[in-house]
Amino acid sequence: MGVLRDHPELALFLCLAAGYLVGKLRVGPITLGGICGTLIVSLLLGAWAEIEVSGDVKTIFFALFIFALGYMAGPQFFANLNRKSLRFFTLCLIELVSVLAIAYGLAKAFDLDVGTASGILAGAATESAVVGTASESIAKLPGLSADQISTYQGHVATAYTVCYLFGLITIVIYTSQIMPMLMRINLRDASRELWEKMRGGGSGLESDEREALPALVGRTYLVTLADGRTVGALEADHGGRITVEAVKRGSRLLTPEPDLELTLSDLVLIVGRRSNTIEAGRTIGPETSGIPGLDTPLATSQIALTDKTAAGKTLDTLTREHPEFTLNGVYVTDVLRNDQHLPANPDTVVQRGDVVTLVGARAGLNRLVAKIGTVARNDATDFIYLGLGIAVGSLIGQIVIRLGDIPLSLGTGGGCLISGLLFGWFRSRKQTFGAFPPQAATTIKDMGLAVFIACTGLTSGPQAWPLLKEYGALLPFAGIAMVLVPATLSLVVGRKLLKIEKPLLIGAIAGQQCSTPAITSVTQVAQSSVPMLGYTITYTLSNFLLPLTGPILVGVLGA
Repeated sequence: MGVLRDHPELALFLCLAAGYLVGKLRVGPITLGGICGTLIVSLLLGAWAEIEVSGDVKTIFFALFIFALGYMAGPQFFANLNRKSLRFFTLCLIELVSVLAIAYGLAKAFDLDVGTASGILAGAATESAVVGTASESIAKLPGLSADQISTYQGHVATAYTVCYLFGLITIVIYTSQIMPMLMRINLRDASRELWEKMRGGGSGLESDEREALPALVGRTYLVTLADGRTVGALEADHGGRITVEAVKRGSRLLTPEPDLELTLSDLVLIVGRRSNTIEAGRTIGPETSGIPGLDTPLATSQIALTDKTAAGKTLDTLTREHPEFTLNGVYVTDVLRNDQHLPANPDTVVQRGDVVTLVGARAGLNRLVAKIGTVARNDATDFIYLGLGIAVGSLIGQIVIRLGDIPLSLGTGGGCLISGLLFGWFRSRKQTFGAFPPQAATTIKDMGLAVFIACTGLTSGPQAWPLLKEYGALLPFAGIAMVLVPATLSLVVGRKLLKIEKPLLIGAIAGQQCSTPAITSVTQVAQSSVPMLGYTITYTLSNFLLPLTGPILVGVLGA
């Protein structure tokens, strides 16, 4: 025990390892998760060993976590601020108002201190970030001694742990098992029917299925019908939708210049989308098996669209306006927008900041990139951008706004969340600087929150047992009630007023609660990723809104 007190870093990482091990324990579809497991272990270890960890460690790691969270959510958050997503935004407002009202009502009815009420809010809403924003706001309340601040912050962690456990179990069972019964649907069948409807008919794909046939293909044909036609004429006859990549005459490989005339028994390699390639084959001759030496390697490049004139245009319009697509045999095979893959169909509308995957001859790719965008580079973190973003967020957090006699401040956590959203969104628009690879951002986010939670648990351990003895029965009740009330309200409003499709609504309710275990269980029951379409919208919005409830509740109760 003395070693742990003298070396708190040892205790810190021990909590992380043991906590994530505890978090892997599974009961049916429910797992605690690494964060809740870390908090349980750190509370027990803190109560036993009374380990002190510098408050600066908590502040730094929480700033890293909350900025990375905002950075990753920023592009999709701003993309969802439109009329189409307004109905999902309503669900997030229901969650926000409900949890604040219930937490405030419980605090007044049972004379709870500000720390316990904040912990109930964070745990029942299953939003770990509220622990940080509320704890930071408590430290800034006027008239509190250092001991009172430490005690209240300890109550935040303890109440969060108990309420999170009951809130998590409730939201998982309610969304995956009870809601489908209340709406009288088979979630698997409903998800598949909706997916087929969204695809415009045809068979839907399961969550683990992929298209068996790639869209872009290369095929070789023996010239029997196109004798005397030039390469340029053949490509023009098909609207530039196919390209002749190679011609073999006898044992010689010829360069497919536009004026090259094809002769009987030539072998030609045609590249294009499958339907266009098959159509071209009908005017050339019979298809042959692959010919050694005839294959031509194609380059692949991911391009961030920076050309303002490209925004709002379909891929078909874009390819017609830029002849390099047809002249150089360049094809769009994928469109990536805010981590969402869109089909590379002719009618797909692209926006500035989208990352498109181009396939074609390297020379043609380079000429096209110079006109419409730049090569998307996201292989190394831009620490200049990262450091500047966190610094700006810290400054935003120092701004104090007075609502009557109530001082409200976002604190470092809220400020870094806002700056993360803005910096992440701006990066998605430009793509030429500010790289923060998804794997790196995820690691920083998870590590930052885990270390912050471990520090909170270690310092809060001594206050845990007295709080549990005083409010033991209230905490589980609060955890269950603060899930059922907003979720049920959203279920009624979503179906009766907003007319949200049932599988999407279930996913959206899991998202408004920011519950990854819930959506995991829902998709397992549905055997489809369709509920994720509703989840991603509300999850992104709630990830921004719920952390702000901590300072609001603390400010109101502490006034």
